[in-house]
Amino acid sequence: MEALKQRIKTEGVAVGSDRINVDGFINHKIDTRFMDEIGAEFGRRFADTPVDKILTVEASGIAIALAAARYFDFVPVVFAKKAAPNTMVEDCYTADAFSFTKQTNNLLRVAKKHLEAGERVLIIDDFLAHGEASLALCKIIEEAGAEVAGVGIVISKDFQGGKAALEAQGYRVETLASVSKLENGEIEFA
Repeated sequence: MEALKQRIKTEGVAVGSDRINVDGFINHKIDTRFMDEIGAEFGRRFADTPVDKILTVEASGIAIALAAARYFDFVPVVFAKKAAPNTMVEDCYTADAFSFTKQTNNLLRVAKKHLEAGERVLIIDDFLAHGEASLALCKIIEEAGAEVAGVGIVISKDFQGGKAALEAQGYRVETLASVSKLENGEIEFA
C-alpha cells in the first residue's frame, strides 16, 4: 500500500535496528480516515475469502480490526485479552505469545463462546515481527475448530522472520507494508 509506505517514510521513526514508531497515525493517535483506507485495503486483498469473524490482540489491533470489519459486511471483531479481568469467568482458549515490543510474555485469552467450530476467522494486527502473536491466534482459532482465513498485517518487519514462519505453516499472509531492513534511522521496504 503505497500511501502507507509514504506515511511511514514521512512520520515513522526507526528505533534502533528492530523497531518502528508509527504512534502518530496508527497505534497511539489514530488517523481515522487513514485507518478506513487501511480497512478498505484489507477488504480488497481478502475479497476472495469468506470471513465470519475478525480476531486481533488488544489493544493496538482493535482499531484496525474495526476498520477492516466494515469491508467484510461488518463481521464481529473478537480480541484476545492479555490479562484475565475478573469478569471473564467462562472457559477460554489460551496461547502464549511473547511481545517483541514490550519484551513480555503474554497469555492470550479468548472466551470459548466467541469462536465457533467451522467459522472462517481473519487475523488482523498492526505489526508482525517474529510472528508470536499471530501464531498464538492461529492456535486459538484451530483449537476452536475454526479455520484461519488469513493473516492481515499493517506493517511486517520481514527481516525478523514472522511472515516466513506463518507462510511456512501454510497461512496466507497479506502485509500492507513490508520492511526489509532498519539501519541508521532508515526504513527500507521489501
